[in-house]
Amino acid sequence: MDLKIAVGQRLMAGFPGTELDAGFIELVRECKVGNVILFRRNVESAAQLKRLCASIRRLIVRETGIEPFIAIDQEGGVVSRFSPDMAITPGGLALAAAGGDAPYRAAVITAAQLREAGVNFDLAPVLDVNSNPLNPVVGVRSFGDVPEEAAERAMGFMRGLLDGGVMPCGKHFPGHGDTDTDSHIGLPKVEKGRAELDACELVPFKRAIAEGIPAIMTSHVLFPALEPERLPATMSKRILTGLLREELCFEGVIISDCMEMDAVAKFYGTVHAATTALEAGADIVCISHTASLARECAQKLWELGATESLKRAGERIAAAKARFTGLPRVEPPMIFKLRGEARDLLEDSLVLINGPVPKLGERPFFTGCAGIRANQAQSAVTGTPSFAMVMAKRFGGSWALCSDDPDSEEIASIVKRAKDASCIVLNTSSGLRNSGQLILMLALGKLKIPMLVVALREPYELRYLPKHAAGIAAWEYSTHTIAAVAHVIRGELECKGKMPLRYFPLERINP
Repeated sequence: MDLKIAVGQRLMAGFPGTELDAGFIELVRECKVGNVILFRRNVESAAQLKRLCASIRRLIVRETGIEPFIAIDQEGGVVSRFSPDMAITPGGLALAAAGGDAPYRAAVITAAQLREAGVNFDLAPVLDVNSNPLNPVVGVRSFGDVPEEAAERAMGFMRGLLDGGVMPCGKHFPGHGDTDTDSHIGLPKVEKGRAELDACELVPFKRAIAEGIPAIMTSHVLFPALEPERLPATMSKRILTGLLREELCFEGVIISDCMEMDAVAKFYGTVHAATTALEAGADIVCISHTASLARECAQKLWELGATESLKRAGERIAAAKARFTGLPRVEPPMIFKLRGEARDLLEDSLVLINGPVPKLGERPFFTGCAGIRANQAQSAVTGTPSFAMVMAKRFGGSWALCSDDPDSEEIASIVKRAKDASCIVLNTSSGLRNSGQLILMLALGKLKIPMLVVALREPYELRYLPKHAAGIAAWEYSTHTIAAVAHVIRGELECKGKMPLRYFPLERINP
């Protein structure tokens, strides 16, 4: 194989718009980039996505003679790249709360739309065990906080993608669940010994490898017990080759998380980190945003020439592409049916805590923050109306929007407005990490007015519910979730979900 084409197979790049731009076309022509990653910025509608994927495929096949991987992070929930006219399923923890075969059903819904669009590689499921409630980047994306349970649910999602003809990818090896830093903006570290990692982080990955997962994504996280040098997993030969390849016997494709994330770009430099990752054992590095960086990486790899690692990586990539690219056309999915199925999954995921749901009465008061983009992996929340405003419009009463992390003055003002309410309905979002929201909940609880707290992301703040208050774990701040909660408040919908977090005792320390 021509050296440039062989190197291009090891690169995955992105571009900024909803059509191929001149810079990206030139990158493919010059560097023979063989794989593309899409984001929400690239998706305007289902029809446009299909046209875009067709143009990507034509370009790359023309320039390389090889089918491309067209990848996307379609986890569902807070990490979704689909446009509003598509069926968006809930994320990992919500699917876990819905129970049964919900993860499998969600993946089948997702795969049907990806295949129709021409996307053949879904960077999901998340295999991270969310063992740290303060984790800013995994959270509701995880399938649970118990390793074996998280693994079982993630395998359901993996099987759904496989049955739908889409390549799944487990992430983020060897585990991003016990971190308190977002690797998009910093360099996290997991200070666990090997025995602890074996008992928690590595459990879902071992299960996925045993069940034949075709791809695994690396994490930009330091693991001193696995790599004594100050190298994140993505750049560590001890972790990628020694642990993942040789010890755990993974034979599929290893792909990096984006090499433009600050965890590697800021501390090591994107190009140096990318070439180091490939030398360490990664098959594909993802440079998601900047064509000049992808070009520079390609040039560095050309200088290395035709190595044995280039040959072996090419064989693994070719085997995966033979399995998942160029598949025959399928019947277009019935989008209204898929949307209905996705809505059912969301409604089944709502968990009621300390019920019943209180009656609103004649003077309900709705308050809480607007949607928060908790990390850089999350889809943007712009355009989602505030929970409090929507509820006041639907049910009457008054409302007040609070900041993401209200201070004492703001809390006092909101409590004053709530004193004459017949019922208080408070929404939170990442309330444990934004402690002002937790303090507001406790302050409102002291009024002893009937109260409902709706957690529109991780539900950890609901552990501290006032004794007389009810709570709903609703998993994401979206228009669909807000609508479902409104049906619950009206008494039209029952919360059927079960709390999927094992370590979720109610801390009855509140007034």
